[in-house]
Amino acid sequence: MKGQKWRHELKYLINLPDWALLVSRLPAAVHRDPYAGEDGEYWIRSLYFDDWWNTAYEEKDAGVLTRKKYRIRVYNCSDERILLERKNKYGPYIWKQSAKMTRRQVEDVLDGNYDCLLESGDPLLMEFYYECTSRIMRPRVIVDYDREPWVLDSGEVRITFDKHVRAGFGEFDLFNPDLPTAETLPADQMIMEVKFTEFLPRTVKSILPPRAAELTAASKYVLCCDAAPRLFPTDRTEGIQWKVR
Repeated sequence: MKGQKWRHELKYLINLPDWALLVSRLPAAVHRDPYAGEDGEYWIRSLYFDDWWNTAYEEKDAGVLTRKKYRIRVYNCSDERILLERKNKYGPYIWKQSAKMTRRQVEDVLDGNYDCLLESGDPLLMEFYYECTSRIMRPRVIVDYDREPWVLDSGEVRITFDKHVRAGFGEFDLFNPDLPTAETLPADQMIMEVKFTEFLPRTVKSILPPRAAELTAASKYVLCCDAAPRLFPTDRTEGIQWKVR
């Protein structure tokens, strides 16, 4: 569609030895994202929304070709940069739209006061208003992870390692650094994502896991939704790795 910037997205479920081998090879082709912290990582927290019918979850689980989902994203639990994002997906392609939000707007949305979205004048926030009021879009789950990003300007290539994917529970406070979370993957596993716009340079492609490696449609949203029923104090919580950051 005209004006839309669709990108390729590949996902791999890898383990620590895979990661160690990859990061030893990546500097030959890409460089660390300069916006990452001193340790080369930053903490991402997203509050995902779904409608009355859990459409985003069900369509992802069923592998529907065309789908979308909404989330409010912050970095390191700070309110300096708050984004409402809508991730559109068509097969292996993604197109992400975003709009800035204020902390007050986030608090109003969580309180069920959606007029602030309509009053903003931003097209995406206004569309989110109609989703919240007509499709009963509500907060579903908080997703936390530590991201290690690598980038290449040519072809707009971005490689990320998302570690310690965690589901939040008990509340939807995006800005609470002490929100309890639970790990959703084994401790030695992480999600590797490769995004690029037009082409994947040969130098980068040769470094990535071989085609025999597990190429997965792993969704952090689905992982955390699936974990959520196990996060409450019932007999099913046995074995959950609790983590308070």
